[in-house]
Amino acid sequence: MRGGEPQTSDRRLFMQLLAFGNARDTAKLTAALDASGMEGVLYEDANDPCGVALLTWNDDPEFFVTKLRAFLRCGAFQTLELKPEYTMLGRTYALGHEPNLEDWLLDRPRRVVTDKDWTWHVWYPLRRKGDFNSMAQDEQTSILREHGKIGHSFGEAGFAHDIRLACFGMDKNDNDFVIGLIGKQLFPLSACVQAMRRTRQTSHHMQEMGPFFIGKAVWQRMPA
Repeated sequence: MRGGEPQTSDRRLFMQLLAFGNARDTAKLTAALDASGMEGVLYEDANDPCGVALLTWNDDPEFFVTKLRAFLRCGAFQTLELKPEYTMLGRTYALGHEPNLEDWLLDRPRRVVTDKDWTWHVWYPLRRKGDFNSMAQDEQTSILREHGKIGHSFGEAGFAHDIRLACFGMDKNDNDFVIGLIGKQLFPLSACVQAMRRTRQTSHHMQEMGPFFIGKAVWQRMPA
């Protein structure tokens, strides 16, 4: 409820991460992105001296197979080698208690990933075991609450923000979610993942996590 009225929305923000190798001139890539007018984030890969990744988003998934596709197939990006194992595509979702639904679904994710002071980003997919989906709702809620408290504690302390995307039916490996951890430093993001390994959700109900992409943002843009 907001202003005495229930909040509803049929809009979602779709976010996609594409990773590339053979990127030996990052400056050319950022120049091409500047000229494109697109919103996004370009990362230099912490685990590959010639690796980069591009995060883009839109509330219309047509964007990925029209404007983005055309952009990547010409100019500075066309000589890069796609690393399909790191490709991630997901959509924002809500749990029903968000105070501002439109901001949560469409604006907050864009603000978080384009914050110029928060340039270390970790992205990874995950899939829960099938038995989690057959649990009673109250048991699921208890498990998720334990997991969520850790995320909230890191966020409230100013160490990490998270982006949570659903990717049901949009992931070649049948993952359930894509998670982005955003921070000013890399260590707290690693510590957050480590702390969550102790929760019931991760230790008992997680089928698979990763691969993990770790990058530092060298270009970020979200038009005002």
